[in-house]
Amino acid sequence: MATRIHKAGDKIAGRYEIEKYIGEGGMQEVYKANDLAFNRFVAVKVPKNPSATKRFRRSAEMSAKVNHPNVAKTLDYLETKNAFYLVEEFINGADLQKRLNTEFLYLDPHLAAHVLHHVAKGVAACHHVDVFHRDLKPSNMMVSGDPSVRVLKLTDFGIAKMTQAEIDEAMEGAEGGDTQTITGSQTVVGALPYMAPELIQDSKNATKAADIWSLGAILFYLLCGEKPFGSGLAVIAKILKEELPAKESLFKNPNSQFSPLLDELWVIIEQCMQKKADARPTADQLVQKLSAICYSTAERQLGVIYNYKVQQAPWGFIRTADMDNYFFHKSSFYGANPSDGGKVNFAPFLGKPNARAFPVLPLKG
Repeated sequence: MATRIHKAGDKIAGRYEIEKYIGEGGMQEVYKANDLAFNRFVAVKVPKNPSATKRFRRSAEMSAKVNHPNVAKTLDYLETKNAFYLVEEFINGADLQKRLNTEFLYLDPHLAAHVLHHVAKGVAACHHVDVFHRDLKPSNMMVSGDPSVRVLKLTDFGIAKMTQAEIDEAMEGAEGGDTQTITGSQTVVGALPYMAPELIQDSKNATKAADIWSLGAILFYLLCGEKPFGSGLAVIAKILKEELPAKESLFKNPNSQFSPLLDELWVIIEQCMQKKADARPTADQLVQKLSAICYSTAERQLGVIYNYKVQQAPWGFIRTADMDNYFFHKSSFYGANPSDGGKVNFAPFLGKPNARAFPVLPLKG
């Protein structure tokens, strides 16, 4: 295991006491710390690359311009003992990619619309103050751990310039025949599946429209569990040359209850992922489009399927940890085939003789 910059108990500037290491990305390490001045938990971010510290400071100043419920608040910036620190509000949860890796196979259209709507609001707020993220992806979205994903905040606007600098360096190396500069970079590999064509071809002249492309790619991924052009080095040529995969890639079942919302979300994906940057909607226009869509925001619960009567009729029951029981029909299930013992995320509703569940989203495990 690589040596970490800090350990539990370390104090930064006499004010921030490290409680534990949270994780890291290609450009930074992240810690949970106690702000001794205000008796609150905060997230402390430290750049791993000393040569990137100047960009870290400049970008931190830019991220501090943004004040929106869907963007993690920048609270402080420190330089002490030749180290650099960005302090943000602490979100009790995990990044969206971790939840996708460990919990979700994909999201049903209602939950996906909810997530993208809030992400788009955060992006719009940033664009209003001329902050261009450049590295939008699920791992840069902190979400609460509840089944409804009620809290969602964009992070790492403060390292966007650092990320883009590493991407530019890797691309220049690849043009010279050194593909290891891409395949060996965690930052670049993670960014590529959501990267707009102009960021690959001419990043210095890319505009905020590149963030909109990324939102379309993220929505595609949320709905089907697969990235629109795949992953790895091969994705570069596909993004530049190939058309968006067929709409059918999104469908996890033929259930008509999901079709109208899927159709509307597919239109948004197509609009966001236009090859020409000026053909895409602005962030404000995207928020308006998502606001006009009717999707359920009902509170979600977790449960397990039991007594699914596939031989008699396509319906069964869901039992929660509190031993509550909910009826569901296969047409409410966003997946191929329900089965007894399957874990699910669902929204409960009153009904007779049994309470009902819709939508029902299969989970991993």
